[in-house]
Amino acid sequence: MMASEGGAPVALNERDAVDVLLRELGNDLVVVGDAIDPRYFTAYNEVPGVRPLALIRPRTVDDVSRTLALCSRLTLPLVPQGGATGLARGAVALGGEVVLAMERFAGIEEIDTAAGTITVRAGTPLQTVQEAADEAGFTLGIDLGARGSCQIGGNIATNAGGNRAIRYGVMREQVLGLEAVLADGTVVTSLNKMLKNNAGFDLKHVFIGSEGTLGVVTRAVLKLHPKLASPATALCRVTDYDAVVKLWHRVRATLPSVISFEAMWPEFYRFVCANTPGVTAPLAADDGFVVLIECASSDAAASASDAHAALEACLGTCFEDGLIDDAALATSTRQALDMWTLREGLAIDTLPHFMNFDVSLPIGAIGVFAERCRAALVERWPHAVSVFFGHIGDSNVHIGVSLADLPVYGEDAVDRVVYEVVREMGGSISAEHGIGRLKRPYLGYSRSAAEIEVMRRMKAALDPLGILNPGKVL
Repeated sequence: MMASEGGAPVALNERDAVDVLLRELGNDLVVVGDAIDPRYFTAYNEVPGVRPLALIRPRTVDDVSRTLALCSRLTLPLVPQGGATGLARGAVALGGEVVLAMERFAGIEEIDTAAGTITVRAGTPLQTVQEAADEAGFTLGIDLGARGSCQIGGNIATNAGGNRAIRYGVMREQVLGLEAVLADGTVVTSLNKMLKNNAGFDLKHVFIGSEGTLGVVTRAVLKLHPKLASPATALCRVTDYDAVVKLWHRVRATLPSVISFEAMWPEFYRFVCANTPGVTAPLAADDGFVVLIECASSDAAASASDAHAALEACLGTCFEDGLIDDAALATSTRQALDMWTLREGLAIDTLPHFMNFDVSLPIGAIGVFAERCRAALVERWPHAVSVFFGHIGDSNVHIGVSLADLPVYGEDAVDRVVYEVVREMGGSISAEHGIGRLKRPYLGYSRSAAEIEVMRRMKAALDPLGILNPGKVL
């Protein structure tokens, strides 16, 4: 590693670099050696036992700025880290980097009820922001299964999606203003609260979805939405994927209060029903597709019974018109949670050598994609097990693949089979979790050479030394 002294590069060994970090940033911010908790470098890592050079835990924006400026001067690679819940290994420390963990820079700074905004620090857990919004009489437009541990900065850096995207959009649509620190320590503050602000480039979009490769998000202004009434939840069964699409269009047209529309392929539903302890499946597991629908009104005068009646009426007409074969409406919070437990499908993680894919395609093409993807996997490995499920209304489908002898072939072999079908059908290799390290070799499957070149130019302009999250995305 190189440091700059009087304009001339000076070689620094790791011990000297650590000494400089400790001297200039202090023991309160810097953790080194065996004092670094393994959770900062073991999550999703391919190389067990690899340790970062140092762990930095900032408390202020100035701490972040000083850290980046120093790492730039010493040419030390730096990995920004939030809750480490991503599935693309975008926050993984590969060894020898400085890990910048944002967890201590957390908290709600302001709720502006007139503007309908909440200003938060990057290290704040998503659930904390959701609860603050709820207490203030609002709803946050983003929700993820990892809400209790993922952080707002990471949600922004990966442009998180989640199960409310059909109602509110993905994370990008929730961000009005942003603050980020560049590789050289420059703080770019644009904590805008206005829906309309057309004064030049909207710089927040440079950092949203950039996975910490262009700057480190420190604070954000997020939109707040009218508070939702208690939701109504139902499972319904349809014959095939085309029926799923028809049902989606009917629900979208007749239930403006819909917040979730989740589809489960027959193989997925059968497996989770048989392997989820403590949950009674409300619909029999047969050859049909099962769809979870949830709706909730933002009308302050609405009640849970209103949402239940609206959903029941919608499903009644769908049944009369032959769009659905059967349905079950949750009559208690427990039943609704059971339905969501089945959809979340944690049981599939018990499959041997399980791999989870997160891709997107045009809604109408997802059914054919699933058939072609399963056929391609079975053609290569006749014993391969694959299950499909997803949000559908936002073009997102998840694929679970289990290959008993995966160590013989390696994960890359399975990646190539799945992503080749995605490429052939004009989809995206990443719907929700970004590119990170895991999907980096396949970026060209979903982005043109010209697009990737523009990304490289942006990276070179904002991080000319290449110290920010190296080995990720590009």
